[in-house]
Amino acid sequence: MRLWLNRSAEVPLREQLITQVVLAILTREVLPGQRLPSTRELARRFGIHPNTASAAYRQLEQEGWLELRHGSGVFVSSARHALSLSHEVAPELIVDHLIGELAARARSMGASDALLRARLLRWLSFEPPARWLVIEPDPELRRIVNLEMEENLALPVTGCEPAHCASPEMLERSIPVVLPSKAEAVRKLLPAGTDLTVLQVQAITPALQAKLQRYLPEHAADLIGIASRWSQFQQLASIMIVATGVAQENLLVRDAARPGWKRGLEATTGVICDVATAQELPQRCFPIVFRLLSEASLAQLRAMETALSEKRPISASQPAL
Repeated sequence: MRLWLNRSAEVPLREQLITQVVLAILTREVLPGQRLPSTRELARRFGIHPNTASAAYRQLEQEGWLELRHGSGVFVSSARHALSLSHEVAPELIVDHLIGELAARARSMGASDALLRARLLRWLSFEPPARWLVIEPDPELRRIVNLEMEENLALPVTGCEPAHCASPEMLERSIPVVLPSKAEAVRKLLPAGTDLTVLQVQAITPALQAKLQRYLPEHAADLIGIASRWSQFQQLASIMIVATGVAQENLLVRDAARPGWKRGLEATTGVICDVATAQELPQRCFPIVFRLLSEASLAQLRAMETALSEKRPISASQPAL
């Protein structure tokens, strides 16, 4: 049985000894019924006090791992080994058994105990990201992306301008995401090795066309509203609606960033808007909401969250620009 005792560690020597004996049993380095070194042998071999070895063995006997036979020595308990394989035991024992299986398999593949210990410590110290970070210079567009992500994801969503994205405080426990048009510029600002997830967006023109084809021409003579804080959305939506045959005078465009923008919208048949503006429309308005992020992109982000919840490494898919 191999043992490593670290005298400079915060964990007491007795606890180190108990843990390693249990691990040796679970990995079948020592077998049920096998005799272990006496307390005197352990003390001499590892330079520890006999009372430390004795206390460790007594606790292992109380927990059922060992049998102390007077006049014969210390033996691995057959009863406890069978119990450790049962699922009808305390969760910590099941975890002990799983760790033992992991160690045994790693050793069989040639991994050293030092490597196994280092990787376990690294994995256990891993703190998964706690939020999404939308990096976007346009504050209104950033707000829209944030809201669409919040509606579909479990982790909280924050945002920042590209100028602030490289600060350690901003990146700490964050998953940076960016729209395709800004990906190249943002990637240059981030520290080397930082993963950047490029969001996939719906092209505004065909997506709006699809919505309007369902809505028009039945309402082509009606007053149609457009409302958004994002100026590009206002422009593209206006062009698309006029192209479908709606007269310019039947179009009511509102910049939701300006005071009084809601005036007259209740008289419209429907208001084409983004997800953020939809939450602020007058109650009697009928929203025709355009969503920027594609379902494929949201599915990718949900898969990343699932990987994080299982403490698996995640990969940021970065489609070509």
